[in-house]
Amino acid sequence: MTDHSTISMNDSGGPAAPRDPEYLHEGDPTPEAVIDPPVDFASQSYRDMIAKSLLNRGNNKRLKAAIEKAKRGEPVTIAYIGGSITHGAGAVPLPVNCYAYRSYELFRKRFASSEGRSVRFIKAGVGGTPSELGIVRYDRDVLRNGKENPDIVVVEFAVNDAGDETRGNCYESLVLKALDGPGQPAVILLFSVFLNDWNLQDRLAPVGWHYDLPMVSIKDAVVEQFRLARDQGGVISKRQFFYDIYHPTNSGHQIMADCLDWLFEVTDRSAPDAEDIATDKPPLIGRDYVHTRLLDRLNGNSVARIDPGGFRETDTDLQLAEMDDHDDGTPQFPYNWMHTAESGDGHFSMTLRSKRLILVFKDSGSSEFGTAEIRVDGQHKMFADPHEINWTHCNAVILVDEQESKEHTVEIGMAEGSEHQRFTILGFGYVP
Repeated sequence: MTDHSTISMNDSGGPAAPRDPEYLHEGDPTPEAVIDPPVDFASQSYRDMIAKSLLNRGNNKRLKAAIEKAKRGEPVTIAYIGGSITHGAGAVPLPVNCYAYRSYELFRKRFASSEGRSVRFIKAGVGGTPSELGIVRYDRDVLRNGKENPDIVVVEFAVNDAGDETRGNCYESLVLKALDGPGQPAVILLFSVFLNDWNLQDRLAPVGWHYDLPMVSIKDAVVEQFRLARDQGGVISKRQFFYDIYHPTNSGHQIMADCLDWLFEVTDRSAPDAEDIATDKPPLIGRDYVHTRLLDRLNGNSVARIDPGGFRETDTDLQLAEMDDHDDGTPQFPYNWMHTAESGDGHFSMTLRSKRLILVFKDSGSSEFGTAEIRVDGQHKMFADPHEINWTHCNAVILVDEQESKEHTVEIGMAEGSEHQRFTILGFGYVP
Protein backbone atom coordinates (compact mmCIF):
# COMPACT_ATOMS: atom_id res chain seq x y z
CA MET A 1 0.00 0.00 0.00
CA THR A 2 1.30 3.45 -0.86
CA ASP A 3 2.17 5.66 2.12
CA HIS A 4 1.02 9.28 2.25
CA SER A 5 2.29 12.15 4.35
CA THR A 6 -0.43 13.70 4.50
CA ILE A 7 -32.28 13.88 1.55
CA SER A 8 -35.76 12.85 0.58
CA MET A 9 -35.89 9.07 0.67
CA ASN A 10 -37.42 6.32 -1.44
CA ASP A 11 -38.34 2.75 -0.49
CA SER A 12 -34.72 1.67 -0.96
CA GLY A 13 -33.59 4.00 1.78
CA GLY A 14 -31.79 6.28 -0.65
CA PRO A 15 -32.48 9.65 -2.26
CA ALA A 16 -35.49 9.71 -4.54
CA ALA A 17 -33.37 11.48 -7.17
CA PRO A 18 -29.79 12.77 -7.34
CA ARG A 19 -29.52 16.19 -5.76
CA ASP A 20 -26.04 17.64 -5.78
CA PRO A 21 -25.05 20.96 -4.22
CA GLU A 22 -22.88 23.46 -6.01
CA TYR A 23 -19.42 22.15 -6.80
CA LEU A 24 -16.40 23.47 -4.98
CA HIS A 25 -13.62 25.49 -6.48
CA GLU A 26 -10.11 26.28 -5.44
CA GLY A 27 -10.16 28.88 -2.68
CA ASP A 28 -13.51 27.79 -1.25
CA PRO A 29 -13.42 27.20 2.51
CA THR A 30 -13.08 23.58 3.57
CA PRO A 31 -15.44 22.36 6.30
CA GLU A 32 -13.16 19.66 7.74
CA ALA A 33 -13.63 19.81 11.47
CA VAL A 34 -10.68 21.00 13.54
CA ILE A 35 -11.83 19.21 16.70
CA ASP A 36 -10.84 15.79 15.35
CA PRO A 37 -7.25 14.61 15.54
CA PRO A 38 -5.45 14.45 12.19
CA VAL A 39 -5.80 11.31 10.10
CA ASP A 40 -2.67 9.21 10.32
CA PHE A 41 -2.36 7.95 6.75
CA ALA A 42 0.75 5.95 7.63
CA SER A 43 -0.71 4.06 10.58
CA GLN A 44 -1.46 0.36 10.73
CA SER A 45 -5.08 1.11 11.59
CA TYR A 46 -5.33 3.14 8.40
CA ARG A 47 -3.90 0.24 6.40
CA ASP A 48 -6.33 -2.16 8.05
CA MET A 49 -9.24 0.13 7.16
CA ILE A 50 -8.15 0.34 3.53
CA ALA A 51 -7.80 -3.45 3.31
CA LYS A 52 -11.47 -3.86 4.29
CA SER A 53 -12.50 -2.13 1.08
CA LEU A 54 -11.54 -5.10 -1.10
CA LEU A 55 -14.98 -6.65 -1.50
CA ASN A 56 -13.80 -9.02 -4.24
CA ARG A 57 -10.38 -9.56 -5.78
CA GLY A 58 -12.18 -10.93 -8.80
CA ASN A 59 -10.79 -12.55 -11.88
CA ASN A 60 -7.49 -10.71 -12.34
CA LYS A 61 -6.56 -11.69 -15.89
CA ARG A 62 -7.45 -8.35 -17.46
CA LEU A 63 -6.22 -6.14 -14.63
CA LYS A 64 -2.89 -7.97 -14.44
CA ALA A 65 -2.53 -7.60 -18.20
CA ALA A 66 -2.94 -3.83 -17.83
CA ILE A 67 -0.41 -3.76 -15.00
CA GLU A 68 2.12 -5.74 -17.03
CA LYS A 69 1.64 -3.41 -19.98
CA ALA A 70 2.42 -0.44 -17.75
CA LYS A 71 5.53 -2.15 -16.39
CA ARG A 72 6.77 -2.71 -19.94
CA GLY A 73 6.34 0.97 -20.68
CA GLU A 74 3.47 0.38 -23.08
CA PRO A 75 0.53 2.81 -23.20
CA VAL A 76 -2.21 2.09 -20.65
CA THR A 77 -5.45 4.05 -20.32
CA ILE A 78 -7.51 4.16 -17.12
CA ALA A 79 -11.07 5.46 -17.47
CA TYR A 80 -13.61 6.40 -14.81
CA ILE A 81 -17.35 6.83 -15.29
CA GLY A 82 -19.83 7.80 -12.57
CA GLY A 83 -21.66 10.64 -10.89
CA SER A 84 -20.55 13.72 -8.98
CA ILE A 85 -18.07 11.85 -6.77
CA THR A 86 -16.25 10.65 -9.87
CA HIS A 87 -16.53 14.16 -11.25
CA GLY A 88 -14.66 15.23 -8.11
CA ALA A 89 -17.21 17.14 -6.06
CA GLY A 90 -15.81 17.93 -2.62
CA ALA A 91 -12.18 17.88 -3.79
CA VAL A 92 -10.25 21.16 -3.80
CA PRO A 93 -8.81 21.76 -6.32
CA LEU A 94 -11.08 19.34 -8.09
CA PRO A 95 -8.98 18.17 -11.07
CA VAL A 96 -6.02 16.84 -9.09
CA ASN A 97 -7.52 16.00 -5.69
CA CYS A 98 -10.47 13.91 -6.86
CA TYR A 99 -10.20 10.18 -6.17
CA ALA A 100 -10.07 9.37 -9.88
CA TYR A 101 -6.97 11.44 -10.59
CA ARG A 102 -5.29 10.40 -7.35
CA SER A 103 -5.80 6.69 -8.01
CA TYR A 104 -4.59 7.13 -11.58
CA GLU A 105 -1.45 8.79 -10.22
CA LEU A 106 -0.94 5.97 -7.73
CA PHE A 107 -1.22 3.40 -10.52
CA ARG A 108 1.20 5.35 -12.69
CA LYS A 109 3.76 5.77 -9.93
CA ARG A 110 3.46 2.14 -8.85
CA PHE A 111 3.79 0.48 -12.25
CA ALA A 112 4.87 2.84 -15.03
CA SER A 113 8.33 4.00 -15.95
CA SER A 114 9.30 7.30 -14.35
CA GLU A 115 10.76 8.41 -17.66
CA GLY A 116 7.43 9.06 -19.33
CA ARG A 117 3.68 9.36 -18.92
CA SER A 118 2.60 6.23 -20.73
CA VAL A 119 -0.44 5.87 -18.47
CA ARG A 120 -3.34 7.99 -19.71
CA PHE A 121 -6.35 9.29 -17.81
CA ILE A 122 -10.01 9.55 -18.82
CA LYS A 123 -12.53 10.92 -16.33
CA ALA A 124 -16.21 10.91 -17.28
CA GLY A 125 -18.01 11.78 -14.07
CA VAL A 126 -21.11 13.98 -14.32
CA GLY A 127 -22.96 15.16 -11.22
CA GLY A 128 -26.43 13.91 -10.41
CA THR A 129 -26.45 11.24 -13.12
CA PRO A 130 -27.25 7.51 -12.78
CA SER A 131 -26.19 4.56 -14.93
CA GLU A 132 -29.41 5.17 -16.91
CA LEU A 133 -27.58 8.20 -18.33
CA GLY A 134 -24.14 6.58 -18.11
CA ILE A 135 -25.17 3.99 -20.69
CA VAL A 136 -26.04 6.86 -23.06
CA ARG A 137 -22.77 8.68 -22.38
CA TYR A 138 -20.35 5.73 -22.47
CA ASP A 139 -19.44 5.73 -26.17
CA ARG A 140 -19.04 9.50 -26.23
CA ASP A 141 -17.39 10.19 -22.88
CA VAL A 142 -15.26 7.07 -22.30
CA LEU A 143 -14.58 5.66 -25.75
CA ARG A 144 -14.58 9.16 -27.24
CA ASN A 145 -16.57 7.91 -30.22
CA GLY A 146 -14.11 5.17 -31.06
CA LYS A 147 -10.89 7.12 -30.45
CA GLU A 148 -10.08 5.46 -27.09
CA ASN A 149 -9.68 1.83 -26.02
CA PRO A 150 -9.25 1.89 -22.23
CA ASP A 151 -7.40 -0.92 -20.46
CA ILE A 152 -9.18 -0.32 -17.14
CA VAL A 153 -12.66 1.11 -16.52
CA VAL A 154 -13.83 2.08 -13.02
CA VAL A 155 -17.63 2.23 -12.70
CA GLU A 156 -19.06 4.29 -9.80
CA PHE A 157 -22.85 4.57 -9.62
CA ALA A 158 -23.59 3.05 -6.20
CA VAL A 159 -25.04 6.27 -4.77
CA ASN A 160 -26.67 7.58 -7.95
CA ASP A 161 -28.89 4.70 -9.03
CA ALA A 162 -31.76 5.00 -6.54
CA GLY A 163 -33.93 6.50 -9.27
CA ASP A 164 -32.86 4.04 -11.99
CA GLU A 165 -36.15 3.00 -13.60
CA THR A 166 -34.63 -0.35 -14.65
CA ARG A 167 -33.48 -1.20 -11.09
CA GLY A 168 -30.09 -2.45 -12.22
CA ASN A 169 -30.67 -3.40 -15.86
CA CYS A 170 -28.93 -0.24 -17.08
CA TYR A 171 -26.12 -0.80 -14.57
CA GLU A 172 -25.46 -4.38 -15.66
CA SER A 173 -25.79 -3.29 -19.29
CA LEU A 174 -23.17 -0.59 -18.72
CA VAL A 175 -20.82 -3.08 -17.08
CA LEU A 176 -21.21 -5.48 -20.01
CA LYS A 177 -20.85 -2.68 -22.55
CA ALA A 178 -17.49 -1.86 -20.98
CA LEU A 179 -16.37 -5.49 -20.61
CA ASP A 180 -17.15 -6.37 -24.22
CA GLY A 181 -15.96 -3.06 -25.62
CA PRO A 182 -12.81 -2.32 -27.62
CA GLY A 183 -9.76 -3.94 -26.02
CA GLN A 184 -11.94 -5.85 -23.52
CA PRO A 185 -10.80 -3.78 -20.51
CA ALA A 186 -10.67 -4.76 -16.88
CA VAL A 187 -13.79 -3.40 -15.18
CA ILE A 188 -13.68 -2.41 -11.51
CA LEU A 189 -16.90 -1.78 -9.61
CA LEU A 190 -16.52 0.99 -7.03
CA PHE A 191 -19.13 1.50 -4.30
CA SER A 192 -19.01 4.95 -2.71
CA VAL A 193 -21.19 5.90 0.26
CA PHE A 194 -23.31 8.79 1.59
CA LEU A 195 -23.13 10.43 5.01
CA ASN A 196 -26.08 8.33 6.22
CA ASP A 197 -24.05 5.12 5.50
CA TRP A 198 -26.27 4.33 2.51
CA ASN A 199 -25.48 3.01 -0.94
CA LEU A 200 -26.90 0.49 -3.42
CA GLN A 201 -24.18 -2.09 -2.90
CA ASP A 202 -26.70 -4.81 -2.02
CA ARG A 203 -28.35 -4.37 -5.42
CA LEU A 204 -25.25 -3.80 -7.54
CA ALA A 205 -22.53 -5.98 -6.01
CA PRO A 206 -24.29 -9.19 -7.11
CA VAL A 207 -23.55 -8.08 -10.68
CA GLY A 208 -19.86 -8.10 -9.78
CA TRP A 209 -20.12 -11.51 -8.14
CA HIS A 210 -21.95 -12.82 -11.21
CA TYR A 211 -19.04 -11.95 -13.52
CA ASP A 212 -16.32 -12.27 -10.84
CA LEU A 213 -15.21 -8.65 -11.19
CA PRO A 214 -12.88 -6.74 -8.89
CA MET A 215 -15.01 -4.74 -6.45
CA VAL A 216 -13.98 -2.00 -4.03
CA SER A 217 -16.38 -0.83 -1.31
CA ILE A 218 -15.76 2.48 0.40
CA LYS A 219 -18.75 1.68 2.60
CA ASP A 220 -17.09 -1.51 3.87
CA ALA A 221 -13.90 0.39 4.61
CA VAL A 222 -15.14 3.42 6.51
CA VAL A 223 -18.64 2.97 7.95
CA GLU A 224 -17.79 0.56 10.76
CA GLN A 225 -14.89 2.65 12.04
CA PHE A 226 -16.98 5.87 11.96
CA ARG A 227 -18.57 4.68 15.22
CA LEU A 228 -15.23 4.19 16.97
CA ALA A 229 -13.06 6.60 18.89
CA ARG A 230 -9.41 6.84 17.90
CA ASP A 231 -8.28 4.73 20.84
CA GLN A 232 -10.83 2.08 19.82
CA GLY A 233 -9.63 1.78 16.22
CA GLY A 234 -11.30 4.79 14.62
CA VAL A 235 -9.27 6.30 11.78
CA ILE A 236 -11.33 9.17 10.38
CA SER A 237 -14.56 10.83 11.51
CA LYS A 238 -17.54 11.56 9.31
CA ARG A 239 -16.78 15.26 9.72
CA GLN A 240 -13.38 14.64 8.21
CA PHE A 241 -14.48 12.24 5.46
CA PHE A 242 -17.54 14.12 4.13
CA TYR A 243 -17.69 17.63 2.74
CA ASP A 244 -21.50 17.47 2.78
CA ILE A 245 -24.09 14.71 2.99
CA TYR A 246 -23.05 13.36 -0.42
CA HIS A 247 -19.44 14.08 -1.25
CA PRO A 248 -16.01 13.34 0.25
CA THR A 249 -13.49 15.92 1.37
CA ASN A 250 -9.91 15.82 0.10
CA SER A 251 -9.23 13.24 2.82
CA GLY A 252 -12.24 11.21 1.69
CA HIS A 253 -11.11 11.29 -1.92
CA GLN A 254 -7.63 10.21 -0.78
CA ILE A 255 -9.12 7.22 1.03
CA MET A 256 -11.07 6.25 -2.07
CA ALA A 257 -7.89 6.43 -4.14
CA ASP A 258 -5.99 4.33 -1.60
CA CYS A 259 -8.73 1.70 -1.66
CA LEU A 260 -8.31 1.36 -5.42
CA ASP A 261 -4.53 1.34 -4.99
CA TRP A 262 -4.88 -1.56 -2.54
CA LEU A 263 -6.68 -3.52 -5.26
CA PHE A 264 -3.82 -2.71 -7.65
CA GLU A 265 -1.27 -3.90 -5.10
CA VAL A 266 -3.10 -7.13 -4.27
CA THR A 267 -3.60 -7.88 -7.96
CA ASP A 268 0.05 -7.26 -8.76
CA ARG A 269 1.30 -9.76 -6.19
CA SER A 270 -1.33 -12.40 -6.98
CA ALA A 271 -0.88 -15.26 -9.42
CA PRO A 272 -2.64 -14.59 -12.72
CA ASP A 273 -5.93 -16.28 -13.47
CA ALA A 274 -5.63 -18.56 -16.49
CA GLU A 275 -9.13 -18.06 -17.86
CA ASP A 276 -10.85 -14.79 -18.70
CA ILE A 277 -14.25 -13.86 -17.32
CA ALA A 278 -17.33 -15.05 -19.21
CA THR A 279 -19.74 -12.36 -20.39
CA ASP A 280 -21.92 -14.60 -22.57
CA LYS A 281 -23.79 -16.11 -19.62
CA PRO A 282 -27.40 -15.18 -18.85
CA PRO A 283 -27.49 -11.77 -17.13
CA LEU A 284 -28.24 -11.44 -13.45
CA ILE A 285 -30.62 -8.47 -13.81
CA GLY A 286 -30.62 -7.69 -17.51
CA ARG A 287 -28.51 -6.63 -20.49
CA ASP A 288 -31.24 -4.92 -22.49
CA TYR A 289 -29.39 -1.60 -22.83
CA VAL A 290 -25.90 -2.81 -23.83
CA HIS A 291 -26.23 -1.51 -27.38
CA THR A 292 -27.52 1.94 -26.44
CA ARG A 293 -26.36 4.69 -28.80
CA LEU A 294 -26.51 8.47 -28.44
CA LEU A 295 -28.76 10.46 -30.75
CA ASP A 296 -28.55 14.24 -30.65
CA ARG A 297 -28.70 17.20 -32.99
CA LEU A 298 -25.26 16.34 -34.38
CA ASN A 299 -26.23 12.95 -35.79
CA GLY A 300 -30.01 12.87 -35.43
CA ASN A 301 -30.98 13.37 -39.07
CA SER A 302 -28.80 10.43 -40.12
CA VAL A 303 -30.57 8.14 -37.65
CA ALA A 304 -34.17 9.33 -37.55
CA ARG A 305 -36.74 11.51 -39.29
CA ILE A 306 -36.85 14.67 -37.20
CA ASP A 307 -39.00 17.78 -37.40
CA PRO A 308 -37.85 20.13 -34.62
CA GLY A 309 -41.04 22.20 -34.82
CA GLY A 310 -40.83 24.85 -32.12
CA PHE A 311 -37.62 23.33 -30.71
CA ARG A 312 -35.26 24.98 -33.17
CA GLU A 313 -32.96 26.86 -30.82
CA THR A 314 -29.80 25.55 -29.13
CA ASP A 315 -29.39 25.83 -25.36
CA THR A 316 -25.90 26.94 -24.29
CA ASP A 317 -26.62 27.28 -20.55
CA LEU A 318 -25.80 23.65 -19.77
CA GLN A 319 -24.47 21.51 -16.96
CA LEU A 320 -20.68 21.67 -16.92
CA ALA A 321 -18.28 18.93 -15.84
CA GLU A 322 -14.50 19.03 -15.63
CA MET A 323 -13.62 16.01 -17.74
CA ASP A 324 -10.28 14.21 -17.51
CA ASP A 325 -7.78 16.47 -15.70
CA HIS A 326 -9.14 19.69 -17.17
CA ASP A 327 -9.78 22.81 -15.10
CA ASP A 328 -12.53 24.07 -17.39
CA GLY A 329 -16.01 22.63 -17.51
CA THR A 330 -17.26 20.76 -20.57
CA PRO A 331 -20.89 21.55 -21.52
CA GLN A 332 -23.02 18.41 -21.38
CA PHE A 333 -25.09 17.62 -24.50
CA PRO A 334 -24.35 20.80 -26.46
CA TYR A 335 -26.08 19.47 -29.60
CA ASN A 336 -29.62 19.92 -28.34
CA TRP A 337 -33.04 21.23 -29.30
CA MET A 338 -34.57 24.08 -27.24
CA HIS A 339 -38.02 25.61 -27.13
CA THR A 340 -38.11 29.29 -26.08
CA ALA A 341 -40.82 31.77 -25.14
CA GLU A 342 -40.90 32.95 -28.77
CA SER A 343 -40.95 29.48 -30.38
CA GLY A 344 -44.69 29.10 -30.76
CA ASP A 345 -46.65 25.90 -30.26
CA GLY A 346 -44.96 23.64 -32.80
CA HIS A 347 -44.15 20.14 -31.54
CA PHE A 348 -40.83 18.32 -31.83
CA SER A 349 -41.41 15.09 -33.75
CA MET A 350 -39.02 12.19 -34.24
CA THR A 351 -39.59 8.83 -35.92
CA LEU A 352 -37.03 6.05 -35.67
CA ARG A 353 -36.80 2.30 -35.45
CA SER A 354 -35.78 1.07 -31.99
CA LYS A 355 -36.72 -1.31 -29.22
CA ARG A 356 -35.66 0.93 -26.33
CA LEU A 357 -35.54 4.70 -26.13
CA ILE A 358 -34.27 7.05 -23.41
CA LEU A 359 -35.01 10.76 -23.43
CA VAL A 360 -32.44 13.10 -21.90
CA PHE A 361 -33.80 16.53 -21.03
CA LYS A 362 -32.48 19.48 -19.08
CA ASP A 363 -33.47 20.09 -15.49
CA SER A 364 -33.29 23.72 -14.43
CA GLY A 365 -33.89 25.94 -11.45
CA SER A 366 -34.90 28.82 -13.71
CA SER A 367 -38.52 29.98 -13.72
CA GLU A 368 -38.18 30.48 -17.48
CA PHE A 369 -38.43 26.70 -17.95
CA GLY A 370 -41.75 24.89 -18.10
CA THR A 371 -43.19 21.41 -18.42
CA ALA A 372 -43.38 19.46 -21.67
CA GLU A 373 -45.78 16.68 -22.62
CA ILE A 374 -44.23 13.56 -24.16
CA ARG A 375 -46.30 11.39 -26.48
CA VAL A 376 -45.14 8.07 -27.95
CA ASP A 377 -46.96 6.61 -30.95
CA GLY A 378 -49.80 9.05 -30.39
CA GLN A 379 -50.32 8.13 -26.75
CA HIS A 380 -49.54 10.29 -23.73
CA LYS A 381 -46.40 8.97 -22.04
CA MET A 382 -45.49 11.53 -19.41
CA PHE A 383 -45.08 15.14 -18.41
CA ALA A 384 -41.43 16.13 -18.18
CA ASP A 385 -41.02 18.70 -15.42
CA PRO A 386 -37.56 20.36 -15.39
CA HIS A 387 -38.16 21.57 -11.82
CA GLU A 388 -38.50 18.19 -10.11
CA ILE A 389 -34.83 18.31 -9.15
CA ASN A 390 -34.52 22.05 -9.78
CA TRP A 391 -30.89 22.56 -10.72
CA THR A 392 -29.19 22.55 -14.09
CA HIS A 393 -28.34 19.00 -14.97
CA CYS A 394 -29.20 16.12 -17.28
CA ASN A 395 -32.27 13.99 -16.59
CA ALA A 396 -32.77 10.62 -18.30
CA VAL A 397 -36.19 8.94 -18.56
CA ILE A 398 -37.26 5.81 -20.43
CA LEU A 399 -39.85 6.26 -23.17
CA VAL A 400 -39.80 2.85 -24.87
CA ASP A 401 -38.78 -0.54 -23.48
CA GLU A 402 -39.76 -3.44 -25.74
CA GLN A 403 -38.29 -6.76 -26.82
CA GLU A 404 -38.66 -6.23 -30.56
CA SER A 405 -37.47 -3.31 -32.64
CA LYS A 406 -40.11 -1.36 -34.53
CA GLU A 407 -40.81 2.14 -35.73
CA HIS A 408 -41.83 4.62 -33.03
CA THR A 409 -42.82 8.26 -33.21
CA VAL A 410 -42.07 10.61 -30.31
CA GLU A 411 -43.76 13.98 -30.03
CA ILE A 412 -42.69 16.61 -27.51
CA GLY A 413 -44.66 19.80 -26.97
CA MET A 414 -45.12 22.32 -24.22
CA ALA A 415 -47.82 21.41 -21.71
CA GLU A 416 -50.82 23.59 -21.04
CA GLY A 417 -49.71 26.66 -19.13
CA SER A 418 -46.09 26.33 -20.30
CA GLU A 419 -46.58 27.33 -23.94
CA HIS A 420 -44.38 30.41 -23.59
CA GLN A 421 -41.64 28.84 -21.52
CA ARG A 422 -38.41 27.04 -22.28
CA PHE A 423 -37.67 23.34 -22.50
CA THR A 424 -34.50 21.65 -23.73
CA ILE A 425 -34.29 18.22 -25.32
CA LEU A 426 -30.65 17.30 -24.71
CA GLY A 427 -30.68 14.06 -26.69
CA PHE A 428 -31.77 10.45 -26.75
CA GLY A 429 -30.31 7.04 -26.11
CA TYR A 430 -31.69 4.36 -28.41
CA VAL A 431 -31.25 0.63 -28.88
CA PRO A 432 -31.74 -0.27 -32.57
